[in-house]
Amino acid sequence: MSFIDKLEKIKQRYEQINQLFTQPEYINDHEKIKTLNKEKSEIEEIVLVYQKYLKISKDIEGNKELIENSTDKEIIEMAESELEELKESLIRAEEELKTLLLPKDPNDDKNVIVEIRAGTGGEEAGLFANDLFRMYTRYAEIRGWKYEIIDINETGIGGLKEVIFSVSGDNVYGDLKFESGVHRVQRVPETEASGRVHTSAASVAVLPEVEDVEVEINPNDLKIDIYRSGGAGGQNVNKVETAVRITHVPTGIVVQCQDERSQLKNRQKAMKVLKARLYDLEMSKKISEISAQRKSMVRSGDRSDKIRTYNFPQNRITDHRIGLTLYNLSEIIEGKLDDLIEQIKLADKAEKLQSADYN
Repeated sequence: MSFIDKLEKIKQRYEQINQLFTQPEYINDHEKIKTLNKEKSEIEEIVLVYQKYLKISKDIEGNKELIENSTDKEIIEMAESELEELKESLIRAEEELKTLLLPKDPNDDKNVIVEIRAGTGGEEAGLFANDLFRMYTRYAEIRGWKYEIIDINETGIGGLKEVIFSVSGDNVYGDLKFESGVHRVQRVPETEASGRVHTSAASVAVLPEVEDVEVEINPNDLKIDIYRSGGAGGQNVNKVETAVRITHVPTGIVVQCQDERSQLKNRQKAMKVLKARLYDLEMSKKISEISAQRKSMVRSGDRSDKIRTYNFPQNRITDHRIGLTLYNLSEIIEGKLDDLIEQIKLADKAEKLQSADYN
């Protein structure tokens, strides 16, 4: 199907949806109206840009005709000047349409579960893991998203061995999905007396939350352990067994949650994480299959890939996937991630456009 054929088909469907709104079987059916509205909103921008594209194309033909048939030199010059502008506008509209036609990731609108784990670097790695946790939660607050801690394992000096938390809001996975991978930090640790710059690392995994219908789990495949929550002592230690550890035997995935005082809530949170990890496992397999045919620059699916370096002495952050270096680390670590994330998303779009088939 050609580029124009695809656009014509979308335009026809848009017009059909507008007609369906007036049909008796749709008027009083809220679910059908809701479904139509969703489909309409997904293609409306494409149709509007396509209409602009068609108008520009028509204007180009009109100017060409005027140039061919007119004998007035001044009118011909004006038409020729306008024709060049119209051709540039047509190219821009075509590029915009090609971008809009790229397949949308069905997970983009989903909420996420984020897992941050300290890597190499000892206590400094734990402190960096905590910095990343703060960075993402600050970003969530700036975006108006909500976050909730599922499980947290702290070190004694204000660091984190591991933290798992959920983030909910608009287009959360779409904005955070490229954060998965190894994040490296270069700085003088608070624990370092000699003032030498150390390199440490932490890993981040961003998993889309999934519905029950998307992941089927056989209860017989689960090993569930209930135990007493740990803590720093005193009131922080739960006196009853409310912590939950779930093992998915076929894959060996282990999830635990002890953040809530209710065993039921801990179990629900742990199951949410397990479903997300199983879904992500399937996604990773598919990404690996695609990568075998075309190596993705932005998202390889390999969580061991080093994706970014945070250099504190030089206030520098570098995303190695797209070769981007910014000198505003002090702002980014405070949650001002919009520009960085937008640059990565643009690089991903450019890569997809390059490999897209519009013939």
